[in-house]
Amino acid sequence: MNYKRKPYPSLLRIVPAIFAASVALMALALPLPALAAPSTAQVERGDAAFLLARDAFRNGERVRLGRQLALLQGHPLQPWAEYWSLRLRLDDGDAGGVPDYLGRHAGSYLAEKLRGDWLRELGKAGDREAFQRELPALVQPDTEIRCYTAQFADMDDMVRPLWNSGQDLPRACERLVDQLVAAGGLTVEEVWQRVRRLFEAKRVGAARNAAAYLPAGEGFDGRGLESIAQAPARYLDKLAAGFAGKRGGRETVLFAVQRQARNDPQDAAMRFGRIEARFTDEERAYAWGQIALQAAQRHLPEALAWYGKAGATALSEEQMAWHVRAALRAHDWNAVQRAIAAMPPALAAQPDWTYWQARALAVGGRTDEARALYLKIGRQPNFYGNLADEELGRVVEVPPRAPAPTAEELAAASANPGFQRALALIRVDLRIEGVREWVWSLRGMDDRALLAAAEFAQKNEIWDRAINTADRTLAQHNYSLRYIAPFSDRVRPKADQLALDNGWVYGLMRQESRFIMKAKSSVGAQGLMQLMPATAKWVAQKIKYAEFHPSRVTEMDTNVTLGTNYMKMVLDSLDNHPVLASAAYNAGPGRARKWRAERPLEGAIYAETIPFTETRDYVKKVMSNAVYYNTLFEGRPQSLKGRLGTIRARGQGESGVEQLP
Repeated sequence: MNYKRKPYPSLLRIVPAIFAASVALMALALPLPALAAPSTAQVERGDAAFLLARDAFRNGERVRLGRQLALLQGHPLQPWAEYWSLRLRLDDGDAGGVPDYLGRHAGSYLAEKLRGDWLRELGKAGDREAFQRELPALVQPDTEIRCYTAQFADMDDMVRPLWNSGQDLPRACERLVDQLVAAGGLTVEEVWQRVRRLFEAKRVGAARNAAAYLPAGEGFDGRGLESIAQAPARYLDKLAAGFAGKRGGRETVLFAVQRQARNDPQDAAMRFGRIEARFTDEERAYAWGQIALQAAQRHLPEALAWYGKAGATALSEEQMAWHVRAALRAHDWNAVQRAIAAMPPALAAQPDWTYWQARALAVGGRTDEARALYLKIGRQPNFYGNLADEELGRVVEVPPRAPAPTAEELAAASANPGFQRALALIRVDLRIEGVREWVWSLRGMDDRALLAAAEFAQKNEIWDRAINTADRTLAQHNYSLRYIAPFSDRVRPKADQLALDNGWVYGLMRQESRFIMKAKSSVGAQGLMQLMPATAKWVAQKIKYAEFHPSRVTEMDTNVTLGTNYMKMVLDSLDNHPVLASAAYNAGPGRARKWRAERPLEGAIYAETIPFTETRDYVKKVMSNAVYYNTLFEGRPQSLKGRLGTIRARGQGESGVEQLP
């Protein structure tokens, strides 16, 4: 349980059999005596040398790195140490050895990474010929490399979508912008739109830098923006009489209105209403769109009316989404239909908006159109695919299990160098790098290879990779891997003891940690059930858990005992409703309670209108996970709609919520 976290676990204890798979495969093919797998001590020595090599790379110590590299011959992570050595040479302008490495490791994650590093150095050096020679072999160019590509192709206009997106621009892209401005290819309006997007993202300094591209006569004064951001109401109270004479003055006020809307949308609406006549139609619409967004996220009833004042102004995707959510909270199905119809086709085609558009059409009696939309997303194994199936009268069920991987398929997975490196990286607590190696190695695999890779991950107890890999199959599936249930003999008895639904417990745990026992988030949540230290201590005291000690929070029995007890507490305190309890587990009981409405609310609407993006996604996935887990556990189809049910009006069925951490 945490607030806005990304879990990255510490060291996993897995069987160090990294070398054994490739040796065994060789033994099958050659009539030679089988070679002994490296001992645990040998693996540990290699791992220690690898970590020392990483430290040497970080410190720029080429000689020390070379010594450790010599000790890593034959180790699965030797290519990483080689990469680090070459990377240090690239930093010094020496590309010697890079082509040879790329040839030896062609197609690997590390070859892609090194080629990208090399291309960036070639771009900085202005070596057009070498850059264009090496570029075609790069699979996934990043923004910086795309901008160097545009520079060398004399295509300044390629930077326009990046500029208009409001995202950060590397120096290579800034040069393109300069060239575009010099050629008269960037309009004043495009500059103002970027300034606004950066203001919305709370990036005042970047907005000021973007405004430097405005003509001198625009009259934009970037001084004092930080103080406006800190106290927008005070600024609005002391507006100069001639503030509206130039666009720069009006945009500064719009910035203050937008910031005040974040603090108090109703106050921002009142203040802007007094001065809106001094703005252009487009500027008024922009301000009301900003106020409406903040109001919708706070579930204020005025949100729909303020969206109406925004008129036909161009809304961001976030604003459009919250327009729909405001209509859902108001049970205004006509407004739902209109808001989704106004979306760009690609956005409207996403499963969430397809489902709600179908619901709105069905309420309006347009059942054939609604059914066609349900069919578009039905059978998708996600929250809205599940709901669409039930609207079509179909139950949520698990597809037939694919035949088990053959010995040959499993041998190919175990011999995959990328998988071997991934497991070794995870073993030495470099999970991020290990996940990147694993995901890269999955590219181009068919269902059979994916299932074999998922099985290989399961055998090595890398549960998150088993889930991720099994999730990718298109026609042949194994939902026992997608919804893997490790530690069943220790988790399910605790859930049963507390009368908790096993599918919900596993659905939540799958979302919290992907069953990584030593998972630790950036804010300190720990273990299988991602408990915050203060919450763990509080629960331990409440249930008189004598074995508790902060150092033991990641231990399985301690973590599951405290986590399931906390689940029970939030469930009991919030009307015994799993949707509310799931939201509370992720964002805190007080927030889950606050997000209830003054009247009964459909569980799916409550989930869709949760203001926190992370929690909204979390609750949907936990609830859909629970359906699949119970389908597997009980051997019969389940109903997601039945689990979502109805959230009663605020205050009903609540008991002791304020005491929960």
